[in-house]
Amino acid sequence: SVTTVSNGGPWGDWAWPEMCPKGSYASGVSFKVEAPQGVMEDDTALNRIRLHCSHGGDPSGGYTAKSQSSRWGRWSEARWCSHRGHLVGFALRVQAPQRRLLSDEVATTSARFACSDGHVLEGPGSAWGQWGTWSPQCPRAVCGIQTRQDPAQGLKRDDTALNDLRLFCC
Repeated sequence: SVTTVSNGGPWGDWAWPEMCPKGSYASGVSFKVEAPQGVMEDDTALNRIRLHCSHGGDPSGGYTAKSQSSRWGRWSEARWCSHRGHLVGFALRVQAPQRRLLSDEVATTSARFACSDGHVLEGPGSAWGQWGTWSPQCPRAVCGIQTRQDPAQGLKRDDTALNDLRLFCC
């Protein structure tokens, strides 16, 4: 099954799904975030998400399932569920479309992931936008990711990068 939220950004297309290896699930997450670029520059905020897959709660396998690439930003350190926990749901912080001349559209600015052990893993994204409601929780665990990405618009155009997210339940 798939778990979603209703507040994702409107731009771009859905990329291919990326799945953890069979029998494994996501127990950690890292974020690729572009820092604010300043006045009159193009911001993209949260650009990419990487699920860290584990088998039986052992994160040493090193396998990741990552959303479609974007060139902006830097990767954060991985954040992990504790006590052999795993990801079960998420929420997005999204800046609603500005729809004003010369406005800088950003879309998804941060994400939170719920762990089966009750912990919440929050990304280092931007404070722009509003948090939406939590997705329905996966009955067992998350084992895949799919993102809606706005491709690079080229020189002097407004880029939004990551717009929306779907997680696959296993």
